[in-house]
Amino acid sequence: MTNNDIAPFQISVPQSDLDDLRTRLQRTRWTDELPGAGWERGVPVSYLRELATHWAEKFDWRAQESLLNEYPQFTTEIDGQRVHFLHVRSERADATPLLLIHGWPGSVVDFLDTIAPLTAPEAGEPAFHLVIPSVPGFGFSGPTTETGWTDTRIASAFAELMARLGYDRYGVQGGDIGAFIGPAMGRIDTAHVIGIHANALVTFPTGDPADMAALTDAEQARLAAMKNFQDDMSAYMQLQGTRPQTIAHALADSPTGQLAWIVEKYQEWTDSAKDLPEDAVDLDRLLTTVSIYWFTDTARSVANSYYERFHDAAMWAPKPPATVPTGVAVFATADYAIRRFAEKAHNITHWSEFYRGGHFPALEAPDLLVGDIREFFQSL
Repeated sequence: MTNNDIAPFQISVPQSDLDDLRTRLQRTRWTDELPGAGWERGVPVSYLRELATHWAEKFDWRAQESLLNEYPQFTTEIDGQRVHFLHVRSERADATPLLLIHGWPGSVVDFLDTIAPLTAPEAGEPAFHLVIPSVPGFGFSGPTTETGWTDTRIASAFAELMARLGYDRYGVQGGDIGAFIGPAMGRIDTAHVIGIHANALVTFPTGDPADMAALTDAEQARLAAMKNFQDDMSAYMQLQGTRPQTIAHALADSPTGQLAWIVEKYQEWTDSAKDLPEDAVDLDRLLTTVSIYWFTDTARSVANSYYERFHDAAMWAPKPPATVPTGVAVFATADYAIRRFAEKAHNITHWSEFYRGGHFPALEAPDLLVGDIREFFQSL
């Protein structure tokens, strides 16, 4: 494959890898826990045992693999890195090209329930041609083989991907790290990006006393929740952002460890009205994403992406406000965006707040996410 070639791709995990996963899960050396300990100290042993048993004995990877292979998938090399993506075109001639960017711990699996309503909508609704890449270093776009894959470099790679596919004007949607990469694409490829839609957008207090005094009760609660995240829920980020190789040794060797590392985030970041992760998202979808991380052995490069973000001085340097129209959807749980702060960095033209859903809206509330994407891009 030459540098600009786009090759069809199908997922095909060797049976030996499936057998190895099952054996490793069955041979887990389980830790103990303190009496009465709950989720506040991490993933409970009893819960993780049940989930690992389900993964080993009931989860059907081949069914999920077949489901993913129903969608057109491709790989191409950009800036020396393999990039995997789904490319699902609408039959509508007026469809808008749209890039969907997953976050962590996520994958292309997150967007499966949005594909049909976005590409084949009912009459009167806008249609989209969808490009859904695995972020470089994640899943089938990984692992990365060199340092320097910052969010800006990823944004440049995705801009090149859209150009390579022949899309001169396109939109972007992303959450979590996708809410960093999407806005970066707007700055890098301003002439071609028509708009950016984001969820889980990170906004920082301006330090202006007038801004702080003007916060609504809901915004003050969001700011307090963000502080709680920083104080009590961000250990994963600090470790991946400072010592990615160290945590990689544990995650690459133990599927149970990888499962715990990921499912903790689903517990903390899905809609707080739900008791357990599987109450908020489909369990097979969750385990499919965990399986992708495991089978592609990308724990190291995923962790390294946080190191790059932490140590990218250019990313955190002051910048003039962005000009590309930006729409923001704020969901009920683990979403801390505040409009007056967002407007300091982004050209906010659309803002929605929802009272259900959490950090994974494409999985938890695809109807709300799809509706907001439609409304934002129609407004342009």
